[in-house]
Amino acid sequence: MDFPTLCPECARENRVEFADSAVHDVSCPHCGARYCVFLRKQKFEVLFDLGTRALMDGYAREAVASFSAALERFMEFYVRSYALERAAGAETDFSVAVGALDGTWRHVASQSERQLGMFALAYLLREGREPDFLSPRALGTDFRNRVIHRGSLPTRAEVEGYAAQVFALIDRLLGELGPGAAHAELAQEQAFASHLAGLPDDVTVVFEEHPGMFRARRFGTLAPMPKRGKTFPPAGAGDRVNDARAFQSALFRRALEERGTLLKRFKTPGAEATPSGEEPAVD
Repeated sequence: MDFPTLCPECARENRVEFADSAVHDVSCPHCGARYCVFLRKQKFEVLFDLGTRALMDGYAREAVASFSAALERFMEFYVRSYALERAAGAETDFSVAVGALDGTWRHVASQSERQLGMFALAYLLREGREPDFLSPRALGTDFRNRVIHRGSLPTRAEVEGYAAQVFALIDRLLGELGPGAAHAELAQEQAFASHLAGLPDDVTVVFEEHPGMFRARRFGTLAPMPKRGKTFPPAGAGDRVNDARAFQSALFRRALEERGTLLKRFKTPGAEATPSGEEPAVD
């Protein structure tokens, strides 16, 4: 999957494939200029946006894989945020803390169950309570497994429901992390700085922040939803489940309504590369 970026020399649009590192070395095919795009966006955000774009384009089954991966990568983001936040509180050197965290994560990088265990413990230690949202039902595990592992063909409505579950959970946990998320984002900036230091003088540096489903929630352009307790009256257990799903769906649809148009325009070749309010910074 690619994204549009404007050449800082000739201002013509180029399509660039998303990179795992969020660092994109580009050579403009139009004028030959070399530039490097640093994408200030976490991997869970990219994956969720890719799932949203797939869903909007009618690829419901393919969207499930991206939404599922987004949740897993968010759990990693949470663990990293907590570990680096705690290291900062202990006045540990940031580079040393990042190195220790990277080394530790390598032990579980290929084992999702162990990653889930690390996340559960990080949540307990940070919030002081059980992560009661980790049940298979709350995570949509059965639906995910049916689609990804057993080849089930889901309806769009089912995928929207799953997307809403994932979105609501990540949105809630981002809210609980608050400023703590900045520690993991600082680690990304450190990686950018390391790459930038090795760039030749003739390479122009471009920092970009793209439109996305979580950008609005994290940076305050999307008004908060009313809390569930104020929106839905108390009811029986079955009704509470339905109320929670309705709340999740409303939350997801509200974000999609605000950001979906930008995402659709952003992914279309030849469309405006930098929607209003999301202009890249060029150094």
